[in-house]
Amino acid sequence: MTPSEQTSIAGAGDRFFRAYMAHCVRPNSDTLFALLNAIHSLNDRVRKADSGDFFSFKEFAGLKALRNLFHHEDELRSEVRALAVEDLPPITSELLFMCLVPRTLVEKALAGMDGKRRERDEPLAREAFKWYRNVVDINPCIFNMAVHIFELLDELDVSLSSDAYFEFRRSYEWEEREGHNHFVRGELTCRLGDVDEVLNRAFADIR
Repeated sequence: MTPSEQTSIAGAGDRFFRAYMAHCVRPNSDTLFALLNAIHSLNDRVRKADSGDFFSFKEFAGLKALRNLFHHEDELRSEVRALAVEDLPPITSELLFMCLVPRTLVEKALAGMDGKRRERDEPLAREAFKWYRNVVDINPCIFNMAVHIFELLDELDVSLSSDAYFEFRRSYEWEEREGHNHFVRGELTCRLGDVDEVLNRAFADIR
């Protein structure tokens, strides 16, 4: 990797972590789209430097498909909803927020995948997302993609400088010390009722 390629990747990496942090703090359709664009841009920089690409991660194909859909049909971004788990009792989750997308939009995004890759990538994308009847939670996929990106940039020895990156690194290193898994399963649990029904009721209430 040339110095200019490393600088390009570092800049795109810092943009990604800033977008990721913004999405974690106050998620909405704008932070999601900015994050998806940042992932897309960083992948381009890594690929152009002949340092692999993100298609080796099952999470990337689905996120790229959603990014392409929102890019070409901007109005569909208004269908995305971010919900704090604490606002949806009795649901509990590993993550503080859910990022819900109507199932019909996710299906449309997957149907628009590149034909050459679709046979391999669509099943991987479906596995990375969490499906609940009429809605899909994509936040676990986003979280795990961030971990993959952090580990890849570390492996490539790319030096990042943003506060958002160092905050992510501190969290990652704490998990390492405490013996926690860096990745999440993204499962929801519901003590008093059916998760699907609670989620769909919540989604309907804010439409």
